[in-house]
This record gives sequence, C-alpha cells and structure tokens, in this order.
Amino acid sequence: MRGRTDAGHNAGVTRSIGVEEELLLVDPSTWQVTAVAPQVLGLTQGQEHAPDPALEAELHQQQIELATPPVTDLDELRAALVRRRREAKDAAARADAVAVATPTPVVAHLPGRPTPRPRYRRIMREFGEISAEALVCGMHVHVRVDGKEEAVAVIDRVQPWLPVVLALSANSPFWAGSDTGHASWRSQVWARWPTGGAHEAFGSWQGYREVADTLESWGAALDDGMLYYDIRVAKDLPTVEVRVMDVCTDVDDAVLVAALVRALVTTVAAEHEAGVSPPEGRWRADLLRAAQWRAGRDGISGDLVHPMTRARAGGGAVARALVDRVATSLEESGERRRVDDLMDRLLHAGGGAGRQRAVPREGDDVAPVLADLARRTHAA
Repeated sequence: MRGRTDAGHNAGVTRSIGVEEELLLVDPSTWQVTAVAPQVLGLTQGQEHAPDPALEAELHQQQIELATPPVTDLDELRAALVRRRREAKDAAARADAVAVATPTPVVAHLPGRPTPRPRYRRIMREFGEISAEALVCGMHVHVRVDGKEEAVAVIDRVQPWLPVVLALSANSPFWAGSDTGHASWRSQVWARWPTGGAHEAFGSWQGYREVADTLESWGAALDDGMLYYDIRVAKDLPTVEVRVMDVCTDVDDAVLVAALVRALVTTVAAEHEAGVSPPEGRWRADLLRAAQWRAGRDGISGDLVHPMTRARAGGGAVARALVDRVATSLEESGERRRVDDLMDRLLHAGGGAGRQRAVPREGDDVAPVLADLARRTHAA
C-alpha cells in the first residue's frame, strides 16, 4: 500500500483497507527457492524500483512483494488480490519460476541472497545471521486512521487480539524439509529481530516517537521501516499497519483476516473516541509474547489465550470470540455473514498449517506440500 491511498475517513464511513503479500520465488523443477527477483521485476543493473509499482523487491532475491490499492469493499479486495497474484505469476514465469504464497521455504533451505540495494546491504551487515535467515513471508494489512494519536490508541488497544489473528493466519509448519512442530514457524524466525513482536503500550504519539527514536539511536532499527512491531504506524501513509500474520495461501483466508483486522481497528477506535476503557485491560508485554508463542505453536487447532479471560481455551472458541468482539463493526459494514462463512471454512480445514500437513506425501518428502501451495496460491 506504499503511497497508494489518499482517501479520507469520517465517522460512519467504512475505513479503507489495503493488503501487502510477500511471496517466495520457487523453481518448479526442484521446488527450491530461486534468486530471480531482479529478472521477475524487470530490474536492470543499478535500477532501484520495478517498472510495475504493484510488485516490489524484498530483502532477499528469492522473494517479491505485491500490494493492493486501498479499497472499502471485501469483493474489491478479493479481486485485487487475485489480480495482483496473477500479475506476480506471469512475471515469475518469465524467469522460469513460480510465485508462491508460502511463509517459509518448505523444502531444503538455501541461504538468502540479499537484494543489491544500499539499504539492504546495510541491514545484512548490521544484523548478520538474523537477516540472512529472514527468508520468510508475511501479510500486512493497512487500515485508514484519523491521525497519529488515533493510530497509537488503536495500537495500544488491539494487541491482546493479535495472537488470535496470527493463529488464524498460521501457515508455516515446515522449514527446510522438516515439520517444526509449530503452526507458524515464520513468527518464530521473525521474533529474532530486536524490534519484532509485542511491546508495551505507548500512550501517545509522543511516546511512540520517543521509543522509535531510542531504538534507532541504539542501532536496533536503521529507520522507521525497521520497526518490525506486530502493529505500527505506517511510515508514509495515514494508516496503521498490522504485520503479525503469515502470508495466507488461500485468497479467502487472506480476505477473512483482513476483514477481522479492519473490524478490530474500527471497534477499538470507536471505543477510544467514546472514552471507553478497553475491556481486555492492560497487558504486560511478556504475557503478550507468551500468548503469541502459543498462537504460533498451535495455530487455530490447539488452545489459545482468550484475551478477555486470560485463560487457555480452544482455538475455535477464541476465534469466534474475536468475531463477537467486533460484531457491531461487521454488522454495520454488512460483512458479518461472510466472515462467519469464511471462519467456518478455515476452522474446518484446521487453518493453513492444517492444510499443509494434510497433503499426501511419502516419508520425509515435502515437495508435494510446496506443489500444493503453488497450486492454491493461484487457484482463485
């Protein structure tokens, strides 16, 4: 959603939403990741940005990123995701590769090859093996907000529900040919960054800015673009950016997650405007991180931490509690029935991780899993 929205938001008007998806580039003859992003994006020597602004380079040459325009309707969002994925598929085919919506390399892991940009080279130099192994793909959802203070209020209030959002998106059980025992191994890899994961409440835009400036002065982030929080104030857009999710292989899962993220933002922003205290109360950052670990380990198929009771409960029950929490927003936008149907579909399949583990394969051969991921990425 880089630089692609200027639509305003007023009370009673549906907030605009945009999605970014990171995709791995895979050689279909070996199912290993392949460092062909410059060819896929049509970059020439020394060229910084791709001719098509909807497709962009990422830290490693084995991945690319797509972005939808800002929309307000879920049908529009789904159509935009399908269109962008088709464009990515066609671009990858020119380099004899497949663009796959998978959060982690499923088969034997090859080292990341950094994109030759000064900023990326500096990241590799400063963060070493953390950046070298960060060959993972997430989904980022931008939701329009009314100013920096509202953005920070939203950030502080939604955090207890972000582990549930992660669980709904959890789609990375395999890493380098092995089952990790986690539904979202990407979230474990990403947590290694010094700015990754959950954090204490900021309280105000000034508080947010002071923390960001301190982290950057310490070298924990080069700039605001490296504030890898689960949710942050977008650098150049009037949005909050929720970053906790795995990239979803099935488009309908991505639409469900995006709808719930927008409804969460809308709900807590309205409560902030009305001066209503968050019913979840204030959470310590270490408890938030533990709740996120459990969501990443079990996904939607095991227990999650219920944000209202702070007790373990079945993933399906906690997921439906999230829908209930944002029910007013969903009903006002006319999305409640659609979200319920998409939720039923996801829970029945056991989420993305459940779908991957259900793929028939022989012994330790995980290539059929990646073949299925490639098919489902573009099935819509």
